[in-house]
Amino acid sequence: MSLHVIDLIKGQLGPALVSQAASQIGESESSVSKAIDGFLPAVVGGLANNADNPEVLDTISNASSSGILGNLLGGSSNDSAISRLLSVLFGDRLNGLIETISGYAGISNNSSSSLLSLVTGATIGSLGKYAADNNLDQSGISNLLNDQKGIVSTLLPAGLSLAALTGSGDWDARYKFDNDKDAIKTSVQEEPQPSEPKVEVTRSTAPEGTFPDRPTTNDSGSIWKWLLPLLLLLAVGFFVWKQCDKKETTTTTVVNDSGNVVRDTTTATTGMAADTAGMASTSKVDEDIDLNGTALKGYKGGMEDQMITFLKSGDYQTAADDNALKNQWYNFDHVNFKLGSATELEAGSEGQLQNLVAILKAYPEAKIKIGGYTDKTGNEASNLKLSADRANFIKSWLNKQGVGSQVTGADGYGSQFAAVDAKASDAERATDRKMAVRFSK
Repeated sequence: MSLHVIDLIKGQLGPALVSQAASQIGESESSVSKAIDGFLPAVVGGLANNADNPEVLDTISNASSSGILGNLLGGSSNDSAISRLLSVLFGDRLNGLIETISGYAGISNNSSSSLLSLVTGATIGSLGKYAADNNLDQSGISNLLNDQKGIVSTLLPAGLSLAALTGSGDWDARYKFDNDKDAIKTSVQEEPQPSEPKVEVTRSTAPEGTFPDRPTTNDSGSIWKWLLPLLLLLAVGFFVWKQCDKKETTTTTVVNDSGNVVRDTTTATTGMAADTAGMASTSKVDEDIDLNGTALKGYKGGMEDQMITFLKSGDYQTAADDNALKNQWYNFDHVNFKLGSATELEAGSEGQLQNLVAILKAYPEAKIKIGGYTDKTGNEASNLKLSADRANFIKSWLNKQGVGSQVTGADGYGSQFAAVDAKASDAERATDRKMAVRFSK
């Protein structure tokens, strides 16, 4: 599965930045957001179209050290590197692109131009950071951009066409940046083609309702017309029944600090979630987890449930030292960082961190340690640093919540314990990118 670089970029163009940009250029937030959604696939498509251009690759390679991501609103519009890059990507179509998005989003050309520079800065900054974090050279960056050619055609917002930018070349044509054309094709196909004769079909019926030009008895063909669909329906019903009866197993593997598996906890449920294309292998629903009379939202058997059960058992209090506790880790179910970042959490992550704070406050004698992990891709030194930075970010976050004295440490293990091959899909490798917590003394 190819990485969708637009997912990287959108992390830099969140609601806060949209609000600031709208205030700065004097446009509504909805119009700014609409313009950004239009520019993003155009810029990514332009980069993919120039994946082997040395100037493009140099600009991305140098973006990580330029600090552009830290000054998107203040520096992108005046950055000469951005201006040169836009000329390389769009040439004489640049003004046409600005005017097209201006009309689409209902903003001025000046605002449109500023937002194009903003989006381009966020794009090369995100790509440069990703390349640095994953130790990609210019060949790796080129391959990453080439991978986008198969997906950018699906990313243009509905109702926006960039067909007018095609000119004498094929910048638009090779990516099919024209959602309007698709709509037109649908309506055209409903009309007979000029070169095809229009065939009129008529039939007559006898008074009794039969077709006099066809046999009405012993017609094996007509029997199969209803028998085949019936057989197919029965087969589908049997398949669905078997799937519903299939057992689904969820396995939680706990590793110690040396990477040894020390406990596997498995539970079996029934249902179709594991066999539905595009869905996760397990189906979990948040429930109320009891914390001494206070309800926490979490998975039954998930991190909160396991930690509270352990504390209530008294095993923590009776543990002689840290060695008695280091073999039992609890994986966070909801805490995830944005790709390549050690300081930006995915939406919904803080809820589980707040649950952890509540547990620590309910058991003030309990102490914990944080662990960070990555998949096998990229440079291992970078992986170790990234995982350690993420673990320390959570430690710092907990300290701000008033429970820092209960956190004894935060370590990053990089890909040391990763189990999925680096060549596997991103979705498969996601299981190795995680944060975990264990009790300590």
